[in-house]
Amino acid sequence: MKAPQCETIAIQNEDVGVLQQALTDLDATRVSRLFKAFADPTRLKVLYVLTLEAELCVCDVAAVIKHSNATASHHLRTLLEQGLVKYRKDGKVVYYSLDDDHVRLLVEIAMAHSAEQDESESDT
Repeated sequence: MKAPQCETIAIQNEDVGVLQQALTDLDATRVSRLFKAFADPTRLKVLYVLTLEAELCVCDVAAVIKHSNATASHHLRTLLEQGLVKYRKDGKVVYYSLDDDHVRLLVEIAMAHSAEQDESESDT
């Protein structure tokens, strides 16, 4: 699909200046790393199950996503490095949960958006 383009040039200089300043203030690299963490299907599954359950140990995460503990740990570490999950230790068991409600909202909004796209595609 080709994106529609303007047929004439009509730059609104005042708006462009304000928007360029907004881009200067944006840490786009950090935000893009965050979305890159979301882009992996396995990590998204981990985040999604953590929206359904307040916290899960590594073993439970591995069982739910049907991967090894090592693979689950790898994905959880990536999510931890991006500030999307946090953990707590209880003896020898490590429990993971979403870092905050912002993460929950991002996952829920992404799932809702995907469901809407599925519905609109089935209508056509």
